[in-house]
Amino acid sequence: MPAFLRQSPRARGSSEPSPLRPVAERRLAAGSIPGNMRSTFRRQDVTFTADGVACGAWLYLPEVPTPPPVIVMAHGLGGVRELRLDAFAERFSGAGYACLVFDYRHFGSSAGEPRQLLSIRRQREDWAAAVRWVRERPEVDGDRVVLWGTSFSGGHVLATAADDPAITAVIAQCPFTDGVASARATSVASSLRILPRALADLVCSALGLRRVMLPLAGPPRSAALMTALDSVAGTVALRPQGVDFRDEVTARIALDLVFSAPGRRARDIACPVLFCVCEHDTVAPAKATLRAARRAPRHEIEGYPCGHFDIYLGDAFERVVAAQIAFLGRQLGTRDTPREKAGVSKQHGERHEH
Repeated sequence: MPAFLRQSPRARGSSEPSPLRPVAERRLAAGSIPGNMRSTFRRQDVTFTADGVACGAWLYLPEVPTPPPVIVMAHGLGGVRELRLDAFAERFSGAGYACLVFDYRHFGSSAGEPRQLLSIRRQREDWAAAVRWVRERPEVDGDRVVLWGTSFSGGHVLATAADDPAITAVIAQCPFTDGVASARATSVASSLRILPRALADLVCSALGLRRVMLPLAGPPRSAALMTALDSVAGTVALRPQGVDFRDEVTARIALDLVFSAPGRRARDIACPVLFCVCEHDTVAPAKATLRAARRAPRHEIEGYPCGHFDIYLGDAFERVVAAQIAFLGRQLGTRDTPREKAGVSKQHGERHEH
């Protein structure tokens, strides 16, 4: 077991709801649901607004007798919901939880110009708008809202929960917590290639000119945001066939990333937080994630001997989604075990290697 997993735990703009638009609906029969998925559910296309801009989303609704708790989900750096978020949402809905899975403004199914504009501030606003939207929906229990984020959005959910004490629980999967730590994992050659593009994009933005773009993933030493050995193969593996995915974002985000440290906000989170940590993470270094996790007053940590991109697929996915559903059961109860009987945790959880 790795040393960092052997340590003992420390004690301790309004949006109006839009009507459901059943453009797409998916149902799974209980007999076809694998593992711990038991409820049937349906998926509907919905929209909500963030600062007047429409955000596209999927709303998963399990077929349960009372409005279920709801998990708000979005992807990481430049990602869209089709990149395996449906796999997680299906498991959660099968366990009896509703899910709202959305695309940020400027990405995927959501509106917003210019396209591929990655703004930390705007994405945090999108999270707040999504939370407001689900709290107003009669189909779900708006008093029990969970935030689920992965990679870059893992940092967003920490900051969002720190600002909203009414959040019930948080799941932060291989989260981005410290821009300096992530920058140190980037080669000097890549940094020197990225900087001129980031500065040029900043100038172009100020002058109203065409934006300068950066690839999300590239080979080592290239001008891309992720250049570890597993970055290109890892991102390609997440893309389903037929999805038109743009592997680029506006370049000036590289300047903002270095100064972003959402892990510092963990100390301000009132609710329980599950941190799912990849031991061999080349994008969001595990040591930085553990430092952030220990700041959270009510944290649990689950460790996985895999890389940043492995956790979305195969055995690593099966292990992490099972741990996340178990965490949800402890905090919210399950279809068969109401929350008042679920033993809601108030202390730090043990660290495990899966």
